[in-house]
Amino acid sequence: MRSIDGSYGEGGGQLVRTALSLSALTGQAFRIDRIRAGREKPGLRAQHLTAVRAVADLCGAKVEGAEIGSQTLSFEPTMPPRPGRYRWEVGTAGAVSLVFQTVLWPLAFSDGPSEVELVGGTHVAWSPPADYVHRVYLPMLSKQAVLRAGAFPEKASPIADVVVQTWGWYPRGGGRIRAQIAGSLRLSPMDLIDRGTLQSVSVLSAASNLPDHIRQRQATRADFLLRKQGIKPQIEVLAPPSPGQGTVVFVLAEYKNVWAGFASYGRIRKPAERVAEEACRGFLRFHKQRQPVDAHLADQLLLPVALARGRTQYAVESVTPHLLTNAWVIAQMLRDVLIEIDGELGRPGLVTVHTPSSEA
Repeated sequence: MRSIDGSYGEGGGQLVRTALSLSALTGQAFRIDRIRAGREKPGLRAQHLTAVRAVADLCGAKVEGAEIGSQTLSFEPTMPPRPGRYRWEVGTAGAVSLVFQTVLWPLAFSDGPSEVELVGGTHVAWSPPADYVHRVYLPMLSKQAVLRAGAFPEKASPIADVVVQTWGWYPRGGGRIRAQIAGSLRLSPMDLIDRGTLQSVSVLSAASNLPDHIRQRQATRADFLLRKQGIKPQIEVLAPPSPGQGTVVFVLAEYKNVWAGFASYGRIRKPAERVAEEACRGFLRFHKQRQPVDAHLADQLLLPVALARGRTQYAVESVTPHLLTNAWVIAQMLRDVLIEIDGELGRPGLVTVHTPSSEA
């Protein structure tokens, strides 16, 4: 049984989620202590507990410590991940995108297709919005790393197809996503040093159960800021169905070789214009850096490329604590994988992942 220090590095829930995914894939049991020890509310929260129970369902795991507030978790799979139809509900506005990423890889490598429904927060702070998963994360991996194809329509990812049916905002949640996961996946390494020229920029201005002028002000401000930099964006204004209230601006940038996404959320007494400014500022900062992989995608790529065969290398916008922590926990679970990260914290860097030449 692998022993993991849950307070290592940035000490967040990613340590738990990455360990869960790799445990299900490899059959390797683990015990993690001091889970989120440095956080204001330490231990497992609702979204982490949902991920634990979800992965346990996939591989029939024996679990100890699966309760709210627990700082210790033992997890022992009893079988390979089973494809099928699954439904999990966070019960709060906890991020369904993070739960989805946790179950994605065990199901993607299983021996058949799966359908997953998740209920919780689809657009909440401190996590990738569902749009990021659908428009950046899955397309990036499909374009660069997937060998198999043809499971879904031409424009969809051959790994999974994700549809947001209802949006869930903080604090109410209640959002719903459905995903089809193809299964029987094999990955090849990627080489992302040059992102290529900018092909297009699109802006999504969305708000649920709020006055129309908020969406329009967000869109108008984003359009102005990007055109000021010589970029003509495609603008989409949306009033998505939701049981709660919330607002977001999501900027999607498509380069020749990569996609990147930047989001900002509204809140009480935060002007709509400021929401647009934050999202646009994130994109423009990335665009000027000229590195191909945005700071959020940098750590999210690590797990799938560690499951590929051969050597992967990609340049990142910024070396973050999330990236370093995820590299460390992957190394604890996959002892034959070598991850090298060159670059100072908060600065551009280069990630190199060496995996065995045999199949993951």
